[in-house]
Amino acid sequence: MTGQYVLDLQEIDETQVAVAGGKGAHLGGLSRMEGLRVPGGFCVTTGAFRRIMAEAPSIADELDRLSRLNPDDREAIRTLSARIRRTIEGIAVPGDISASILRALARHGERAAYAVRSSATAEDLPTASFAGQQDTYLNVVGPTAILQHVSRCWASLFTERAVTYRQRNGIDHRTVHMAVVVQQMVFPHAAGILFTADPVTGNRQVATVDAGFGLGEAMVSGLVTPDVFTVRHGEVVAKAISVKQREVHALPAGGTQEVAIDSRRQERPALTDAQAVRLVRLGRRIEAHFGRPQDIEWCLVDDDFQIVQSRPITTLFPIPETGDQENHVYVSVGHQQMMTDAMKPLGLSMWQLTAMAPMHEAGGRLFVDVTRRLASPASRAALLDVVGRGDPLVRDALETVLDRGDFIPSLPDAGRPAGHRPAARPPRSRPTRLSSPS
Repeated sequence: MTGQYVLDLQEIDETQVAVAGGKGAHLGGLSRMEGLRVPGGFCVTTGAFRRIMAEAPSIADELDRLSRLNPDDREAIRTLSARIRRTIEGIAVPGDISASILRALARHGERAAYAVRSSATAEDLPTASFAGQQDTYLNVVGPTAILQHVSRCWASLFTERAVTYRQRNGIDHRTVHMAVVVQQMVFPHAAGILFTADPVTGNRQVATVDAGFGLGEAMVSGLVTPDVFTVRHGEVVAKAISVKQREVHALPAGGTQEVAIDSRRQERPALTDAQAVRLVRLGRRIEAHFGRPQDIEWCLVDDDFQIVQSRPITTLFPIPETGDQENHVYVSVGHQQMMTDAMKPLGLSMWQLTAMAPMHEAGGRLFVDVTRRLASPASRAALLDVVGRGDPLVRDALETVLDRGDFIPSLPDAGRPAGHRPAARPPRSRPTRLSSPS
């Protein structure tokens, strides 16, 4: 430990969100994983931020006023949050905090280039990502610039977008604190984002890789449309290669610059298929480490992947825990009963205690596992008939899963002779919808 205000990333793990913020805690956990490349660096802890906030007692009153504003009153939020940011940036960094930061810089390389990144205690959480709500500064060079950008990161806790996001999610501004990650800069050939589950369909077996040339800032800012690789079971099953006309480069003296990509490179893939598969393999290790699907920022340097951030994917609907790696198909009990809202704990408990079939909970709702009934042709027909009479759309969803042919194994019916191959599914009484299961 380098002092109460600064911790090396290697000293942090994912349990220390209160000290290092969401980003810092996740990077600390990643830094401890064997065989994973994570750029070195350190974290200016939330203790330093609380010390800064105490230097300006007037901020407490302004936070009270901010908490009472309507989230839709954008002008009032813009005005008050800007005043808070100016106050924070105007506070001189206390000598003991700046000394701790400078000692850490000396250890990692005082003249090296760094990314200075906000890491709030209410970001990169399972229920709220705050992605892009606070500020990150790339290619910052020199102690004076580092200290200045640490202050800017502290102030970015009160950007208009971050304030509005917290208010809409019911998070009290006074309970959130800001750490700052100072991480060695990576100068990649390509960079992008890996989702270890499909963020659109929710399929946990499919990973998607967004990739572009240069720094990942080009994609984050919307400057370019990335290449997209879809990977399932260690194979690229689909890809879309875009025309990438611009990329973001680091400047020797610090900062970044947009540059045009040579016309001969614009339509080249940013990654090979083999690289995309290898990246997804790394992503699966990270997913297993954190125990849930991840949104991962990566850089490619000399055919070597470096991971610069990982956060939970917060848009996926939760699924029941099974304890195995087999495929499962669940039907929502609530939707069959025209009860689409989440249940309260007492209701969940009552249903689970009195139901004739085991019920599995996820997202405040109950589900029945129908995998085995779908696997047998005889029980499959009966299930589809019962479900279809109650909700034709659920039947359509089940039929779409069956149409894949590779998700549920087909089991022989009891009483059929050995070696008999049952029909893959019963005849249809009507056309199948083309929509995916919800």
